[in-house]
Amino acid sequence: MASYGTIPASAGAGESPKLEYISRPKERFKSGLANRRLWREMFNIQSMRLPSSFSHSLSRARTNIVYFRANYAIIVLLVLFLGLLWHPISLIVFIIIMAAWIFLYFLRDEPLEVFSRTVDDRLVLIVMAVLTVVFLLLTHATINILVALLIGAAVVVAHATLRKTDDLLVDNETGGTRGFMTGVAGSGSPPST
Repeated sequence: MASYGTIPASAGAGESPKLEYISRPKERFKSGLANRRLWREMFNIQSMRLPSSFSHSLSRARTNIVYFRANYAIIVLLVLFLGLLWHPISLIVFIIIMAAWIFLYFLRDEPLEVFSRTVDDRLVLIVMAVLTVVFLLLTHATINILVALLIGAAVVVAHATLRKTDDLLVDNETGGTRGFMTGVAGSGSPPST
């Protein structure tokens, strides 16, 4: 007897197929946020200290921006959301763009591929950030968007320069140098303090 056209049951013995449709997106959401670092690691008070020099602060900022980039993206998007609360059209556009952020940046299980080439997370982050700003500027809420982006950037820069980097575990993928359209990760470098 042919079994084509049937959907195989991959649910566990005690799990119904309806629960599988709920648990699959829930697990994907959890694994999608895996590149986000723990908030308590990010805001560890013992790891906050003024840098000793300007070059030291630049080194810290570079390392922290790479290490906490998903967290920083969430912070900037939250500040932007709060800045658009009094502009309903802009808020609707922002919610649509947030859906794109969630599926293209935060919830991907595997790297994004375009024309059989792997697209680096940094390129996705840059393109999504530019598209977010462009689409929101088309809604004529320019002053709110610019103020929110300046506040978000100030928060990111302040944290990135104040957060020590000697306790961060930078692996090859997050600390290494990768091209924007490559399939192979470069070698990692140890974090600097």
